[in-house]
Amino acid sequence: MFTLDQIKKSHTKMESGADFPQYIKELFSLGILEYSIYVYVYDGHAEYKGKEDCVIFSEAEYSELYISSETNSNRFKDYLKIHQQGGTDYQTFCKNSAEAGIYRWKVDIFNKTCTYYDSSNNIILREEIPI
Repeated sequence: MFTLDQIKKSHTKMESGADFPQYIKELFSLGILEYSIYVYVYDGHAEYKGKEDCVIFSEAEYSELYISSETNSNRFKDYLKIHQQGGTDYQTFCKNSAEAGIYRWKVDIFNKTCTYYDSSNNIILREEIPI
């Protein structure tokens, strides 16, 4: 079973989105199969799921963010590209995602995908994780 301290330790190694694939590998080695980040009023907490129905919730990552009521998928894709190339830190990416109407994202480590949703739970983008 994994712990929140193990997850935090892995997360501290990630300086930008460019480090994301290595972060995912580390989470998988801990036994995490998927996780969701809630950008909306929920304050950026995460829900991590592993084998044998193991579920852990993280604490708040930041103050509440306002999610734009209109989703701008092109703007979000631009923000994501900049983040993946190392141009923004995690907090900036969360803020930019909220501005573009992204409510949450779900990382499916087992299937190597990351899916971004709007506040109506519509899929805005699904990407393969290059690991």
